[in-house]
Amino acid sequence: MANEKLKFTCDYMEGAHPLIMKELLSTNMMQTSGYGLDEFSESARDKIRKACGAPEAGVYFLVGGTQTNATVIDALLRSYQGVLCADTGHIAVHEAGAIEFGGHKVLPLPNTDGKINAAQISAYMDTFLSDESHEHMVMPGMVYISQPTEYGTLYSRKELTALNEACRRYHLPLYVDGARLAYALASPDNDVTLKDLARLCDVFYIGGTKCGAFFGEAVVIPDPALIPHLFTIIKQHGALFAKGRILGIQFDALFTDDLYLHIGKSALDCAAAIKSALKENGYRFFLETPTNQIFVILENEALHRLEKHAEFSFWENYDDSHTVIRIATSWATTKEHTDALIELLKENRA
Repeated sequence: MANEKLKFTCDYMEGAHPLIMKELLSTNMMQTSGYGLDEFSESARDKIRKACGAPEAGVYFLVGGTQTNATVIDALLRSYQGVLCADTGHIAVHEAGAIEFGGHKVLPLPNTDGKINAAQISAYMDTFLSDESHEHMVMPGMVYISQPTEYGTLYSRKELTALNEACRRYHLPLYVDGARLAYALASPDNDVTLKDLARLCDVFYIGGTKCGAFFGEAVVIPDPALIPHLFTIIKQHGALFAKGRILGIQFDALFTDDLYLHIGKSALDCAAAIKSALKENGYRFFLETPTNQIFVILENEALHRLEKHAEFSFWENYDDSHTVIRIATSWATTKEHTDALIELLKENRA
């Protein structure tokens, strides 16, 4: 519609990739077993294991990211343990206290561009263990990171390796939230593969909701003995989907012909064009990001003009007269909408 606003609020506003739609429609009237015990889910598991180079991995399909994080973290931790993460991490900010609601404390560490590092883990653990009263305190029981981070930044293979080594030293499972993993895998700046994740992490999940699926996330546990009876734990958390084949079909399509590895490329191409236009027109970046999330500092007057024609995410107040906004592209963002946004950005600086 002529007066409809351009929408760059997030990367899960559209439905599903056409290939997923096609498979869901063609299998719609089939009768299959429930709870992920169907042939489509098993096929998806096999394809994910192959892509990750982890033939023995446990692969489980859950409905959404918050359910996944709450379930996995609860399954990994003892009742007296908490989870270390960046203070900007999704579990610390945007999950409405879901982890604490489940009985575990989130232990935030200061972030640098959304990331934490091995030295922070070591320093925290050394301080904790040297305190004679540490038995009265919440014990760190695992480390949570996301790839990409909430700020669209990426952990390098070197950084991930260092985190792995620190976690091994202190017997902390390393868990990676991959809600936007497709955009990391498609980034030219990325050097962390699915096989790296399977080698360096104890648990990670492959995001579907923000990466072309209607909904769903695929949890990968390279050594499934780490969490016995996860199926039952998922059920306890109300996160077991009865019509599990709908999740299986989606991930089976995403891991056919390497679709998941490439589905984020168009989002990054659109984001690159927008970043280039922002630079050419003198906009200030809050930080540089190599994925599909763009963070810009706008004068409040310029923001009010722009939001009449386009929708973005408020991120934070920068100062009394400036605001940080997030522009997000997705696998479904079109060149037409990207070009229209670029024209708006140019006009807004005129």
